Amino acid sequence: MKLVIALLVLCTCLPARAASLGQLTDQLTNVTARDGVVLDGEWQIVVDPYDTGSIDYLSRPRDNGFWSSAGPVTSTDPEEWNFTDAEVLRVPGDWNSQRDDLFFYEGTLWYRRAFEAAPQPGRRYFLCFGGANKRAKVWVNGSEVGEHEVGYTPFHFEVTALLRSGDNDVTVRVNNERRSDGVPALNTDWWNYGGLTREVRLVETPATFVRDLEVSFDGTQVMARVRLDGPEAADASVAISIEELALSQEARTNEQGQSTFVLDAGDRIERWSPENPRLYDVRVKTREDTLADRVGFRTVATRGSEILLNGSPLFLRGICIHEEALSREGRAHGESDARELLALAKELGCNYVRLAHYPHDESMLRMADELGLLVWAEVPVYWTLEYDNPSTLAEAKTHLTEMIERDRNRASVIIWSIGNETGDDPVRTSFRVALGEHVKALDSTRLLSAAMWARAEMEDDRPVGFVVEDPFGEVADVLAINSYIGWYWADVEDLRTCPVTRAWDKPLILSEFGAGMKRGFRGASKDRWTEDFGLRIYRETLAWASRIEGLAGISPWILKDFRSPRRQLTGVQDWYNLKGLVDHRGERKEVFGLLQEHYRGLAEEWSVRE
Repeated sequence: MKLVIALLVLCTCLPARAASLGQLTDQLTNVTARDGVVLDGEWQIVVDPYDTGSIDYLSRPRDNGFWSSAGPVTSTDPEEWNFTDAEVLRVPGDWNSQRDDLFFYEGTLWYRRAFEAAPQPGRRYFLCFGGANKRAKVWVNGSEVGEHEVGYTPFHFEVTALLRSGDNDVTVRVNNERRSDGVPALNTDWWNYGGLTREVRLVETPATFVRDLEVSFDGTQVMARVRLDGPEAADASVAISIEELALSQEARTNEQGQSTFVLDAGDRIERWSPENPRLYDVRVKTREDTLADRVGFRTVATRGSEILLNGSPLFLRGICIHEEALSREGRAHGESDARELLALAKELGCNYVRLAHYPHDESMLRMADELGLLVWAEVPVYWTLEYDNPSTLAEAKTHLTEMIERDRNRASVIIWSIGNETGDDPVRTSFRVALGEHVKALDSTRLLSAAMWARAEMEDDRPVGFVVEDPFGEVADVLAINSYIGWYWADVEDLRTCPVTRAWDKPLILSEFGAGMKRGFRGASKDRWTEDFGLRIYRETLAWASRIEGLAGISPWILKDFRSPRRQLTGVQDWYNLKGLVDHRGERKEVFGLLQEHYRGLAEEWSVRE
């Protein structure tokens, strides 16, 4: 399991913060555009439920843990573990779907990969992970290089001083145990997939390289800021260009290695939209480095109850998506999985997807850019957290920071969501408002939202109206509510006499609704788990949505049935949440065609309005 690494000239691509030119990031983003070597494939593993690789029998930290060697080589070696080709897992990938005995496993698992390298003088080397769920600690050649505590966002470590010519190895300890003070916490409705779930790369840069590029667009001007990293970062010459628009500019960096650009595009830019997902190459060049990113230019704003894309109102025809592969079991990753999932959403008639309930693989956002799908991007502030715990708030902010820093150049992303179904007591509201303010400080050009509940007005134990008055709505740009009338409570027919009012004149999205449906299970329309029950829920809820004044969009729950440890009904659920429009094999349910036809009608209606 050795990989020969030949690292040559590097061309990088770093997505930028779409904020109003705020602080630039230290994150090494878009590593797939950089020259380097992919470290995917089979990694040797050791399953370690007692954390023996980290602590001794008295629970003291070890100084010769599993990172220190691959195990015994001779008969006199004292190690009581071994990394071997007989025990391997694929990377990227979760361990739960690769081995039956790890299906429910939550704990520590060690990964190891040997490789060969030939580091060159004057070059820098970074070990980059697309994501690891949840807590990861990394060693290279037996030396610790760092750790990361967030399960769905990328991280990297510079390993220039540790690489040696010839044999090298990287060891990663990954632990996915749920914690009450974590984000998410103990209780979720999705599978806690563990492992190195996204791509791993070793990349190379010049000694002074383009660390960060920030791009934004105000409707006429492209604004950009570049930061260099390295011994010659200050007072360096930097050039930026968009060749297709005949735009270019040169500047010198300041003492912090930063330079700012304003390019007057006038009417030359073709606006990105779902109907025309136009992307341009934005290129930055220095004496040693070149960076390019594919960027779409569009504006997003609100006006009363409307969402405006490029100045025109639109209706969001959406679907929620969990990060589960369409054509196989397990967590989705990479371009192929992203294309399958989003192509199915496009076939459904969507112009928008809600990526629930955590940051998805970067490939999903880039594919949304390419295919023309607007995106609601979210962090796992979900249900019950320790909302009064400062460390929990800090972790939630880290989720947001790392998600926004990675995806801030994606034209597809129009909504940052700070959470889902959290409740609205004062402590939780204070927590959410702090997150909302954090988002606005990072990116003031996109819309802020969260999936909330509406208060039901009741008569004779039946809902007769809903009021959207969650205090977070005061700071949100877009209001959003989840509704499961007819599935978790009441009868879906009650919606016929349930108007929706709101405390603010802001856009409203119906961010979730749906019902559990087992594909192929038919019966009366009031028989739970049948496809007929699901059709009834969708018909009534879609009709209700059409009566909500000023509704700006819908995103039913959910595209595909997904794994969940909360769904235990033997012979029916069997560890799946069955609210998908397709089942876990990707086979369509009747409701797929119903929603597809509804979206076809909405698209025609809105095309006439335009």
